Amino acid sequence: MAEGTVKLTIDGREVEVPRGTNVVEAAKKAGVEIPHYCYHPKLPIAGNCRMCLVSLGMPKMTPERKPELDAEGKPVIAFMPAPQIGCNTMAAEGMVVQTRTPAIIKARQGVMEFLLINHPLDCPICDQAGECRLQEFAVDYGKGASRFIEEKVHKPKQVELNAKITLDNERCIMCSRCERFMRHVAGQDCLGFVQRGSHTELTCYPGQEPKTNYDLNIVDICPVGALTSTDFRFRQRAWFLKETKSICPSCATGCNTVVAAREGEVLRQTPRDNEAVNQCWMCDYGRLNYKFINDPQRLQAPLLRQQPVEWQAALGQAVQALRGARGAVAAVGSARATTEELFLFNRLTRQVLGASLVDCVPRQGEADHLLLNADRNPNSRGASLTGVAAEPLGSQLGAIAQGIGEGRIKALLVLGEDVTKCGIGPELLAKLEALVVIDILPNATVKLAQVVLPGASFAEKRGSFINAKGRLQRFNAAIQPAGEARPDWQILAALLRSLDPAEDFSTLEGVFAQLAQEQPVLAGLSLSRIGDQGIQLDTEAAAAPVAAG
Repeated sequence: MAEGTVKLTIDGREVEVPRGTNVVEAAKKAGVEIPHYCYHPKLPIAGNCRMCLVSLGMPKMTPERKPELDAEGKPVIAFMPAPQIGCNTMAAEGMVVQTRTPAIIKARQGVMEFLLINHPLDCPICDQAGECRLQEFAVDYGKGASRFIEEKVHKPKQVELNAKITLDNERCIMCSRCERFMRHVAGQDCLGFVQRGSHTELTCYPGQEPKTNYDLNIVDICPVGALTSTDFRFRQRAWFLKETKSICPSCATGCNTVVAAREGEVLRQTPRDNEAVNQCWMCDYGRLNYKFINDPQRLQAPLLRQQPVEWQAALGQAVQALRGARGAVAAVGSARATTEELFLFNRLTRQVLGASLVDCVPRQGEADHLLLNADRNPNSRGASLTGVAAEPLGSQLGAIAQGIGEGRIKALLVLGEDVTKCGIGPELLAKLEALVVIDILPNATVKLAQVVLPGASFAEKRGSFINAKGRLQRFNAAIQPAGEARPDWQILAALLRSLDPAEDFSTLEGVFAQLAQEQPVLAGLSLSRIGDQGIQLDTEAAAAPVAAG
């Protein structure tokens, strides 16, 4: 047995866990689910729902403090006379846990009956339906009919806790997860319970409401439909959603997420567990930053002098313009692009077009105490690794502006940025012989471009980011690109192929393979090997801080 661990038996299965592990977590390791509501592995234990009742026993000891053995030579187990809660009971050496005895099942059925006495029968209209732990455990431990004929206790419904969260107090089972999260994780002690017994209600302290950047996490951890996201409320049934594993693109933390969509529209973004990055949380800033994907102003077709054209015509014009200005081309990339796109962008601009001035636009904001990073670009590390970004990020933008003003730069290729906001204004862009832009939404730079090639948002393509701590993470396409738009890597690959037939990348896996071949830090990796939890790159190149320009 490893040092610092204990062995116990759960439903006949022996399991070894670190000392200090509670019975609920130990059971998970043994493949046994113990139902619970108030317990959450990232919150202080409250022990108030009583759903995780189990039968606990320890080896019976002789007066000599040795285990008493039965006729078969096995330890005699002395079980406690009453059920115990698994969440607040730590695993001990030799402990025996029984989770499915008739007495335990009966006790859980009693807990479930009490929870449902006053619970409203509004599952058909509840946002939590299909994701509700009360529904799920009611199937296992509930009864087909209630013994209570009294009128249910009615409480306030549709209560606005704040602009982001709507509370239905009738559905609340007083698990206190939300109250503990706001106090111990978000850092704002603002929620509590008032009244007593069946009349208990969740409320904000007088004159207070949740006002942190993490409020919506209490919607995620609410086991019933009491706390709902005002943004998502009544928009879609959970079982109709297509869920895709993704990465939040709103800052350099790279929170692991699930993008939920239906019929080509992204409807919500929620956190996905990853202990190495965001545990099971995400900030509201990143969570709600998805609506640009569904923006009706999305660029949906290639534009040639602001007029829609076929892809072949637009690519041909872009290639002609860039080839004609070879040696006098500059480029502005985006640290919001994938690592694969930045690799192709660097290859196109520096190696094929001979551009010496290539850079990315820095984005800085205020960091917080938990997850939000001051670097608002999700892939500054990737931009540095692929050679697109200057050091510090954005330091070449002034030289690009000066080069355009002096006439040394004849063409500019822009990937996913509005350069008019970073010192390359309309008066400078007007001096260019060619301005080629790849983007997803109209902006001042797009409106001045001779050629506009519509790209894809993070939810419409595959790829990888490298977060602020040097962790390589991949994400997947949740929906198809808008209209005729294409993933940016495909656009860059097409430009590369037209300018140099030897540069032929037909698959994203092929792009990553070539990148891994050229970058020692990625040696031996492939997109599939990255996995859903990402891979930590142990290198100074990947982990070195990227300064703001």
